[in-house]
Amino acid sequence: MDLAVLWFGIIAFFFVGYFVLDGFDFGVGMALPFLGRDDVDRRVMINTIGPVWDLNETWVIVAGASLFAAFPEWYATLFSGFYLALLLILLALIVRGVSFEYRHQRSGARWKKWFDGMIVVGSAVPAFLWGVAFANIVQGVALDANHDYTGSLFDLLNGYALVGGLTTLLLFFTHGVVFISLKTDGALRLRARRLAARSGIAAIVVAVVFLGWTALSHFSPVFLALAVVAAVALVASWIANLRGAEGWSFAFMAATIGLAVVSLFAALFPNVMPSSPDPQNSLTITNASSSDTTLTIMTWVAAISLPLILVYQAFTYWVFRKRVTRDHIPLEPGAGQRADEAGDTQHPVTA
Repeated sequence: MDLAVLWFGIIAFFFVGYFVLDGFDFGVGMALPFLGRDDVDRRVMINTIGPVWDLNETWVIVAGASLFAAFPEWYATLFSGFYLALLLILLALIVRGVSFEYRHQRSGARWKKWFDGMIVVGSAVPAFLWGVAFANIVQGVALDANHDYTGSLFDLLNGYALVGGLTTLLLFFTHGVVFISLKTDGALRLRARRLAARSGIAAIVVAVVFLGWTALSHFSPVFLALAVVAAVALVASWIANLRGAEGWSFAFMAATIGLAVVSLFAALFPNVMPSSPDPQNSLTITNASSSDTTLTIMTWVAAISLPLILVYQAFTYWVFRKRVTRDHIPLEPGAGQRADEAGDTQHPVTA
């Protein structure tokens, strides 16, 4: 197999992992004002992702590093042309991480309200902008003969890209709400299931519009097949949620997001960044990749390290597999006691 094609697939795999795993983190953050009746509810919700959110976030770092090493031309064009959008994503991720760490440092309601708001914004902005970015990559952007982006930030905010952003926003929101129903119990669990039923309908409608628009503009048999399976999985997730099968609902939603990402990479192939004014200026797998020597070394490193990473992450999820309930949240943490809102493993997250 051509190593450049192999690494195109590996990078797609990294983005699948990132959107599936950090996607429900974004959804949990965005759901705080919709499901949190009081501070204990909000702390329970944060605790569902407390042990794993930072681990989930590292997938995008690995994806970016792999992109830089395997496809330096693609990396340079993407990170220079989409600089402002990616900077906003980075700032939002920083705000979200800081909020997880500092929310519990004071007991005042106003203090927590501010950081809760920052968690919501820090989750919603990346959830929306990642969809905008990937939609523009698939659609094609203004590249000159030197593969430099000649447009502006506002050129990226076109109708197709905005629908793509709304699609990822709603998918991640629903994914996170389903995860809350899977990881909590009692009234919060029931509210999460009801909210997932409502947001799932909106996600189905918008996702079908986006995938249909993509199929009309960038048709390929592989993309169409993947898009149809993704749509079926999304409907299956909604039905499973209605029946109270949270595990199946979460699994189908993860499959939906994963298949949607793969379908976009399939629509993109063999390009990595199409040029909308002149296809001759497009970046492809061939002209954007590193040398065979670099790709060979990367392949050996990935073959050794990637299985270890997957085993470690699977073990982490196994350790924290139990539901989080209100009983796990002390009503008034003592002085200096750290609430378990940002992944403190000293407090057991078990049912």
